[in-house]
Formats: sequence, structure tokens, C-alpha cells
Amino acid sequence: MPRKKRVKDYQQKLEQALAVLKVIAEDNTTPRNIRRVAKEASDVLNDENLSPAVRASNAIDMLEEISQDPNMPPYTRVRIWNAISALEGIRDYP
Repeated sequence: MPRKKRVKDYQQKLEQALAVLKVIAEDNTTPRNIRRVAKEASDVLNDENLSPAVRASNAIDMLEEISQDPNMPPYTRVRIWNAISALEGIRDYP
């Protein structure tokens, strides 16, 4: 895949995950600690000092950890899994 297309594809996946995380962070029915982690993961994804793959990996780690929270509503867990799925395809490009 050409580099330009890959960069565009990765940016689209980041934006998709950011949109999901924004919904979680703004959902008042979701516990505060989960909303906080969603906001922190969004901040990590927006950090331009890191490569897209590093940002995605860091955010995935944060989201996987919080997805085990027993107080999480099931619909929020599904949203987190959707965000993780979007981020999993992001790799460093040469």
C-alpha cells in the first residue's frame, strides 16, 4: 500500500476511535473513572510527538485495562471494543 494512502487510512482510524472515545467521555451514565480514561486515551491519540502506531498502542493498553471494570455498562464496553478494533490496524510505516 502506498505510504500516502496508508497515512490517510491511519488518520481515518484515529479519527474513528477519537469519535467513539468522545462519546464515552461525555456520557454521564458511564462511571467517572471510565470517562476519565477515555479522555486520557483521546489525549494520547492526539499527541503529535509520537508516531501513529505508538499512540494507538498506548491508547489500546489504557482501554483494555479499563474494559475489565465490572461497573462498566455493557454498551460502553462495546464502544471501547469498537475503538480498540479501529486502533489495532495502525502500524508504523517505513
